[in-house]
Amino acid sequence: MPTKEIQHCLVRIRSHYATFSHKEKRIADYILEKPHKVVYGTINQVADDIGIANSTVFRFCKRIGFKGYQSMKIVLASEITEPINDIHEKILPDDNEKTVAEKIFHSNIKTLEDTLKVMDEHAIKAAIELILQGRRVEFFGNGGSSVIAQDAYHKFIRTGIPVFAQVDTHMQLMSASQMTPDDVAVLISHTGTTNDILDILEIVQENGVKTIGITSLAKSPLSQKVDIPLYTLSEETDYRSEALSSRIAQLSLIDAIYVNVLIAQKEVGIESMRRVRRAISSKRI
Repeated sequence: MPTKEIQHCLVRIRSHYATFSHKEKRIADYILEKPHKVVYGTINQVADDIGIANSTVFRFCKRIGFKGYQSMKIVLASEITEPINDIHEKILPDDNEKTVAEKIFHSNIKTLEDTLKVMDEHAIKAAIELILQGRRVEFFGNGGSSVIAQDAYHKFIRTGIPVFAQVDTHMQLMSASQMTPDDVAVLISHTGTTNDILDILEIVQENGVKTIGITSLAKSPLSQKVDIPLYTLSEETDYRSEALSSRIAQLSLIDAIYVNVLIAQKEVGIESMRRVRRAISSKRI
């Protein structure tokens, strides 16, 4: 993880939780459950409460992107002084249908809000420029991410840019092998560790293809190897995996890029949209 100062502590911890070691998870749990004790306590007190060495706590602070314990405390203090609404409360077995629906909606809202907090303006701009300059753009995703790739294809075909999105993994590999340095590959994987996606990444990079990755904030092979990583954040609950809620953020991120591309295209984009609308108008009653 980068060591530059960041402005979010709790979100950062939740997003990286799955990658932590056993000791790191004990520290993470302590901070998530007792943030006020961390803010008003010393590194010695926290270490004693958890039963670990001061140096382990210090290394954890560095691990999540802070210079040290004190700088983490400052950011954490700003987070816990804001009104906290537990909109991501767990779904209970005896919840009625409306309550479950409300919790799912609140979970999705929180996923979008958390993703917005870590959105990198420069990375978004660079991704938009790559797509605008690309000879062709291909979206890759497997499993649940395949649905996101197909949705991206459905949107971007309206721009007039040559876009592709294969469903079959063999077809994806074949298509990837034909890409050139003038092309752009957008690889979508929540975990960033899917072998199929990493195989495609290797192939396109051998061909000099420019790459954009859409993945979770946690450190992964995909996020480290692509030219431009774009991140989403989400939490897991007993009845809903982290990957499910991340799709809402992935779709929204792609929407944002698509609209920016259309705006940048100006009249060319508008005319492409007109052609699409004329072509499908006959299918409406």
